Amino acid sequence: MVRAMADARFVWRARDVEWTLDRPLVMGIVNATPDSFLDGGEHSEERAAIAHALHLAEEGADILDVGGESTRPEALPVDAEEEWRRIGGVIAGIARTSDVPISVDTYKPEIARKAIRAGAVIVNDVHGLRDPRMVRVVSNSGAGAVILHMQGEPATMNQDPRYADVVAEVRAFLFHRMASAMAGGVPRETIVLDPGFGFGKTPEQNAAVLGGLGELHAMERPILVGVSGKSFPPKTFAEGDLPRRGASLAALAAAVLAGADIVRVHDVGATVRFLRSPTRLSEPVRDAENL
Repeated sequence: MVRAMADARFVWRARDVEWTLDRPLVMGIVNATPDSFLDGGEHSEERAAIAHALHLAEEGADILDVGGESTRPEALPVDAEEEWRRIGGVIAGIARTSDVPISVDTYKPEIARKAIRAGAVIVNDVHGLRDPRMVRVVSNSGAGAVILHMQGEPATMNQDPRYADVVAEVRAFLFHRMASAMAGGVPRETIVLDPGFGFGKTPEQNAAVLGGLGELHAMERPILVGVSGKSFPPKTFAEGDLPRRGASLAALAAAVLAGADIVRVHDVGATVRFLRSPTRLSEPVRDAENL
């Protein structure tokens, strides 16, 4: 299966899937958890999670990102057995019924290995491939790899996160993790970089990373952003407070205008309509509030 688009800046390969990126890809979030941010518990039952994934595919998702452990602030870790119980059947069920490529949102090498065998083609690792065993899983399988920046761990990451220069530190972390992964055998063309909005960052730090997103392009890999539901200072996009949905779409529009290649979202339908309408990105705040 090859997804090819003309006039692309980058190619992203993930096992038997290839994208050439001339428009933002939409990664739909499938949380098979009881406690995830925004939608915890809504799709924790296997059939409900599969049905939700298929609905996101119908709405236009290019990728389905399945996770079994919440990474919201203050979330506690889940053991591998429980995580696989939550997502194993979901990944297999999606793979049987949809051609949309599947990503597994995990930092555990044993979960990533099982997920790839069940049909996943991408590993979305919030630990940024810091575990050498995860590097081997990705390298040996040819899976796509999302390297995310996070300061600390989910349980404590937003308790007073501090940076001397948040953009420079995020860029340096991603550069070194990518170099380490490549040294471990992960092909460059399988790597995507995620600056980790909300992962150990205050609203002001999120805004700084958004403003400096273009600096990440020097690494010449696609940039994934997850701004859905994340916090930014109230006046980042317009005077006054926007509704949460409008604020998320305004942040997404700003990220795409800054060069984001993949957007990870809860609301796939609104995002697809927003991104694929020719007039949307010219006036993102006004239009986002009305979607």
